[in-house]
Amino acid sequence: MIELNTFQKVAVWAIPVLFAITVHEVAHGFVAMRLGDPTAKMLGRLSLNPIKHIDPLGTVVLPLLMLMMTSGAFVFGWAKPVPVTFENLRHPKRDMALVAVAGPITNLLMALFWALLMRVAITLGPESDGALMFLRYVSEAGIQINIVLAMLNMLPIPPLDGGRVAVGLLPGKLSWQLSRIEPYGFFILIALLYTHMLDFILYPLIQMFLSIFFSIGGSLY
Repeated sequence: MIELNTFQKVAVWAIPVLFAITVHEVAHGFVAMRLGDPTAKMLGRLSLNPIKHIDPLGTVVLPLLMLMMTSGAFVFGWAKPVPVTFENLRHPKRDMALVAVAGPITNLLMALFWALLMRVAITLGPESDGALMFLRYVSEAGIQINIVLAMLNMLPIPPLDGGRVAVGLLPGKLSWQLSRIEPYGFFILIALLYTHMLDFILYPLIQMFLSIFFSIGGSLY
């Protein structure tokens, strides 16, 4: 495998990042619709058109900065959250947890898709084939971004998906107390990043899942 320059890294990561973030948000909206809330559909957010989901900071600026600063070793981002009207859900507390967990599950399924695509690229031809090499790089990026998004989003910190799942599963008082953290969740996440506690919490899980999916793809991580 060759070392990529910045332009090549952007070309490789652009499709998987947009795909991962867009499908993640559509999954939230689709499950919410199935559980009684058509808000996302009415607002045109059940679309695979990335433009409808792009957040300038989370979808463009942050991934680009991380790509340049970490050489592609650790990249994540976010899209505009799909709106969900809590009161429309048939069983609001339980259903909100189901809506939340749909995103990370979808990311794991997308990681599997990219792993299978990587196996196709490895099986079809030698590394000297430019098109297959590009497909392999894109597949590797697809696995990485989806695993990182799945693991990061499952942290039990509202408003991350894992926080909403925890709010839905915890009994009344504990659920209410955890939900009160939501306005401060982003700052808690930044603090965990700054102190490298996030590395300590997530790194083993991310490495484990990356090893599994790269193995499915026929490569070592």
